[in-house]
Amino acid sequence: MTMVRIPTPPLPVRDRTGPRALSPMLSRLAEERATGVLLREYGMLYLAEGRVVHAESPLAPGLDVLLTAHGTLAATAWQWAAARTAGPPQAAGLLLDSGLLPAGALELCHLDALYDAGYFALAPSSTPGRFRYDSTPRPGPLPSVPVVALERETLRRRLLLHRLWPDPAVDGAPLIRADPAAATPLTPRQRGVLDRVDGVRSAVEIARNLGRQAFHTLVDVRRLAAAGHVAPATAGSARPAPPPPPPVTDPDIALLKRLRDALEAL
Repeated sequence: MTMVRIPTPPLPVRDRTGPRALSPMLSRLAEERATGVLLREYGMLYLAEGRVVHAESPLAPGLDVLLTAHGTLAATAWQWAAARTAGPPQAAGLLLDSGLLPAGALELCHLDALYDAGYFALAPSSTPGRFRYDSTPRPGPLPSVPVVALERETLRRRLLLHRLWPDPAVDGAPLIRADPAAATPLTPRQRGVLDRVDGVRSAVEIARNLGRQAFHTLVDVRRLAAAGHVAPATAGSARPAPPPPPPVTDPDIALLKRLRDALEAL
């Protein structure tokens, strides 16, 4: 009998030049139309039938802060609702049903908080994410967003910060004032951030103090750093912060385009 040796097919090689997903687990959960909570190192994403309905992160001011900081809602009204409900989405629903909060203001602040916390929740992580399935329906007045929309916006924000000032050290460290080489005009928003730079507060803490989205404060801080107005304090005094995003590469641009196309196809 003649023995025929069949060559072993080569193992598949991962294409490292192709677009990398921000969270393969999140993409899979969206395809499954899963309902539950995705727990990651820097935040949580709440899903209902594969769509993101709420996001939380210790690095981003919550819905309560965005609603109460500038007079949209009285702090006592939020405290009243929070004491009677299980969480921020339910508290917001109670306030809406009670006529204490306009629907338009709630939707705007909710989406602002969702994308803000989602940016940090999808930061590169040193620990694997965990998903807790929950079959409980999640009805309510808060709008949801597709996973691809959150991923696209998160990647767009990463690229924007990199283009403004590529050093992420100013994101998590306490900030100190620096002497710019040349006087540069500041916007009112940038002036408000700079006025709170005291060698103790980080960008996230300044955002909370101002009642603004953390990402928008990061934008102001990076622009101030690029202009020479602020710098990170010594490394030993840095606060816990997400690790910097991976270096911006052509695959990131390709991923952004792919997410845009997927969002347009919905």
